[in-house]
Amino acid sequence: MKHGRILLSLTMFCVLPFVHRLAANEVFTAGEGNPAYKALLYRPAAHATMSPKEPLRLRPGPHLFIDDTLIDKTANVTRRVNRPARDAEIANPIITGKEDLNFQPYMTVLRDPASGRFRIWYNARREDLNHGRSHLAVMESDDGVHWRRPARLLDDPAPIAYGASVIDGGPDCSDPAGRYQFGWWLREGGEDPGGLRIAVSPDGLAWNLLTPEAVLIHRDILSLFYDSLRDRYVVIVCSARDAGPTWKGMRRLGMQSVSRDLIHWEKPWYVLTPDDATDPPETQFYVMGGHLIRGDLYLATVRILHDNLQAEGTPQGSFGVSHTQLAWSRDGETWVRDQTPFFEPDPTPGAWDHAHAWIGSQVLVGDEVYLYYCGYQNGHKVNRFEERQIGLVRMPRDRYVSRDAGAEGGTLITQPVILPGDRITVNACVDDEMRVRLVDVDGKPIPGFDARIRGDAVALPVEWRQTLSTIKDKPVRIEFQMQDTRLYGISIYEEDR
Repeated sequence: MKHGRILLSLTMFCVLPFVHRLAANEVFTAGEGNPAYKALLYRPAAHATMSPKEPLRLRPGPHLFIDDTLIDKTANVTRRVNRPARDAEIANPIITGKEDLNFQPYMTVLRDPASGRFRIWYNARREDLNHGRSHLAVMESDDGVHWRRPARLLDDPAPIAYGASVIDGGPDCSDPAGRYQFGWWLREGGEDPGGLRIAVSPDGLAWNLLTPEAVLIHRDILSLFYDSLRDRYVVIVCSARDAGPTWKGMRRLGMQSVSRDLIHWEKPWYVLTPDDATDPPETQFYVMGGHLIRGDLYLATVRILHDNLQAEGTPQGSFGVSHTQLAWSRDGETWVRDQTPFFEPDPTPGAWDHAHAWIGSQVLVGDEVYLYYCGYQNGHKVNRFEERQIGLVRMPRDRYVSRDAGAEGGTLITQPVILPGDRITVNACVDDEMRVRLVDVDGKPIPGFDARIRGDAVALPVEWRQTLSTIKDKPVRIEFQMQDTRLYGISIYEEDR
């Protein structure tokens, strides 16, 4: 099935058995051994000495050192979460509450593969200022920074409460009438428990309801995306539970479900749960956004809320402070959350994003990634029709987490891997020098694979005397000897034949 095809089969599909090998630096936040819980926390851990292990067969594309999956051993190397910096040249907020009618923190930004034009979909307020209803608005941009106004309010395929998750199946999708898919949450009142609604569109503007009923029952917030590695749809939805294995009190939690056709969904399981031992009090999850696939890794941005806190310098009665964390999945089932803040509110009282900063959408643009976020000035539910606005920060591609070595030097050695391509590049900032060489599983250097690198780029070439084709299907380790270096990852390339 190509992305964008809507299958109407009434037969539920079978998900491949879940397999996740727990690493030394990952801990369950709840329910170890319980299939309903697939939520993990990242814990930095010292690496064992080198020993032969089952080689990892890497695929062409990027491979990030965001976690320790690829790493066997380090010496004098530290892990650092790299936060995107605000840029004074971007006139944030780029989407406003007053002029552009934004009043929710949910958005999708996509870039058309043919034209390069950007589109943003977001929840716009209604004329009656109903807190529980919204419209879907869309704006376009040539550069992802400056947007054409006024915003276009689209016709509702059905009443919309919250959510602006839009998927583009691309110009070659097998069902042009359903190229775009839109997911949102709605509870119509009465006995309706509320749930995920789906509409489809040929152009992302005129939407048709896929089914009249909710396709998955859940509590309000959701994030819908397409899993191109497994040819399926994934939704992360909000749940709530009064106490659990590692937390006390009512909390908002994150659950995941999957579907082949957007109509039939698997029973959800927990992927975001708090741990009172290490999370601040009353940590709440407004689920995840910003889904991005990099190689075999899913990346997402987690919306963290603390309604028990008040931002400095805000009016009396204001409450709610939020920030963004990173999460990732390598099997599409289990998510690992890094509790280190990735993006935080502007500490300046009075700033438009002083209380909240939730990254909700990521777009790859050349050697950069554009991260779109919603900011609140004073608090969670303060002046929601004017103070909930959307901004943009940018950072070099794939530079979420680095492995750093100082002037004294450090070493990083990978697990045994099989490299399928012809060459690799390194994503790094090398102020002094980095030596990159291949060694066998026992650490013995392999002749012809020894290079020295300098510079700062997301794709620094590694110029070995031999090509990777000469060691095809042989397990090797990559050894990085670094001085004044920040290492983010590698990319594997297959030459055109």
